[in-house]
Amino acid sequence: MHTLFISDLHLTPTRPDLTAAFQHLMQHRAPQADALYILGDLFDFWIGDDDPGEFAQTIKATFKHLTSSGTPCYFVQGNRDFLVGKRFARETGVQLLAEKTRIDLYGKPVIVMHGDTLCLEDVRYLQFRKKVHQPWLQWIYYRLPFTLKQRIVSKVKQDVRMDKQSKSIEIMDVTQAEVERVMSEYQVEMMIHGHTHRPDIHHFHLDGIERTRIVLGDWDDEISVLEYHQDASYRLLHQPVSLCTNLS
Repeated sequence: MHTLFISDLHLTPTRPDLTAAFQHLMQHRAPQADALYILGDLFDFWIGDDDPGEFAQTIKATFKHLTSSGTPCYFVQGNRDFLVGKRFARETGVQLLAEKTRIDLYGKPVIVMHGDTLCLEDVRYLQFRKKVHQPWLQWIYYRLPFTLKQRIVSKVKQDVRMDKQSKSIEIMDVTQAEVERVMSEYQVEMMIHGHTHRPDIHHFHLDGIERTRIVLGDWDDEISVLEYHQDASYRLLHQPVSLCTNLS
């Protein structure tokens, strides 16, 4: 018995290889798992649940096939797909989770999240995040014509890429004090997140207790999957996208 965790796939029609790798995971690995957690940034940018395009419909159908077969699928919004909403959940069977969610992982309490709010040094991004998460602004956006949404998102993507190029890796990494604060608040010894694109397993002590922070990797030349077993063993798997069908 095991559970799978993924994040930062950044799926887009311009990367059919990543879409194929995702579909292979959904068709061959995920049905064997007790559950699948997507911890944000599944999409490069999600324009909205009303996207009529073939790519969006394909991804929805892939999720629906998995959830209909009985495998629970949980979704935490990331900084690139925070507009994934109730319609997406209804059409796919995916269960949307809160920004930070404490789960029971085979009897072990674990906090799962995308991870962007842990990066306190990335001040410009956090200001942007606060703005776009305002309910009134999202209410207006949801009611815009889809073609206008496309133009808005295209401009946002351009701005985000330019902003990212000017930042150091350190600024875009987590702030340890915030990690410790969140783990203390939720009373957990393990945290799983993505966002930073720096896959690793960190061990540290807090209040005399050993804590573990597992960082999921992004999907680009490789795919990254965390496999957590009922006996509390786990492994962070990486495989070249070109060989992903051989992941075992």
